[in-house]
Amino acid sequence: MQFKARRAYVPGLAALLVAAVAGCTAGSGDDGSAGDSKPGETTSATAAPPGKYRTLREACGSVPRSTLKDLMPGATSLPEDQQEKAYQGTAAVTYDTDRRVGCSWKADSPAASNQLVIDFERVVSYDPAVSDETRAQEVYATKETGAHLAPSASSSSSGSSSSSSGSAGSSSGTPGTPGASDGPGASGSGAAPGPQTVSPSATPSGAPSATETATGTEGLEPRVLDDLGDAAFLDDVLARSGSAAQHRTVSVVFRTSNVIVTVRYTEQPALSTEAPDSKELQDKARGLARTLVDQLNE
Repeated sequence: MQFKARRAYVPGLAALLVAAVAGCTAGSGDDGSAGDSKPGETTSATAAPPGKYRTLREACGSVPRSTLKDLMPGATSLPEDQQEKAYQGTAAVTYDTDRRVGCSWKADSPAASNQLVIDFERVVSYDPAVSDETRAQEVYATKETGAHLAPSASSSSSGSSSSSSGSAGSSSGTPGTPGASDGPGASGSGAAPGPQTVSPSATPSGAPSATETATGTEGLEPRVLDDLGDAAFLDDVLARSGSAAQHRTVSVVFRTSNVIVTVRYTEQPALSTEAPDSKELQDKARGLARTLVDQLNE
C-alpha cells in the first residue's frame, strides 16, 4: 500500500510543477514596444503597423552645399565667414526632433532676395486601429485641399471625410505650415507641434496686397505631381505687399510613407517692376524635393 501511494503522489507533483512553469512563462514577456506605441494597444495582432520612419534626418544638413549655392546666389558675394553662416541655415525650434524638424536659409544680392524653408513632419497615429501611414495620408490630403487642389487618389484613399477637415483655415501658398498638434485628444491635422514660421506671402497688418497664382501659365499652374514620393503637389503664388516688389513663393509638398516634407522657395527681385520667373523657381524647388526623396529612400 505504501508503494502504491508513492506512485500516485509523484505524478500529481509533476503536474503542479508543469502548471507553475507554464504560468511563469505566460506572465513574462519581452516589452519591445517603441516610444510611438499607440495608447490602449494590447497585442500586435490587433494594432495597426507602425510607420516606416521612426526618426527624422537633421534638416539643416539635408540640403547639399551645391544646391544651396544655386538657390541662394546672394550668399556667394558674402565674406567667407558670413557665407559659412548663411549656408548653415537656421534650425526651426520644435518640441520633438523625432517628430518634426525644419530649417531656413536667407540671402540677399543686389538683384534679388531669396529664402528657402524646409520642413519634415513624421506623422504618428494614436489610434491603434489606424496605421501611421494612413494617418499621414489624411494629413497630406488636408494640405493638398488647403492649396485648393482636388485630393489625388493616392492621398485620399484613406477617406475623404478626414481629409477635408481643417482645410478652411488654410491659405494657398502656405502648404505644410507647421504648428499643428499630434497627440491623444488633439484636434486638427494630427501632426506634431512644429516650427512656427511666417508665411512668405504674409502681408503686414494694414498694408494692401495683391496675390495671384500661376494658373494662367500653361504647365506652371498649381498642380498634383506624380513623380515625387507616394503623393505630391506644387503651389505657386505671386504676391505684392504694399509698395514692395513682387515676390513669388513656390511650395512643393510630398509624402513618403508616414513622413511629409515641405519645400518652400521664395524670391523677391530688387526692382518692383520685375517678377520672379515661375519656371525657374519651380524647377529649383522640385529639384531639391527630388534630392530629399532620395535621402529618405536611402
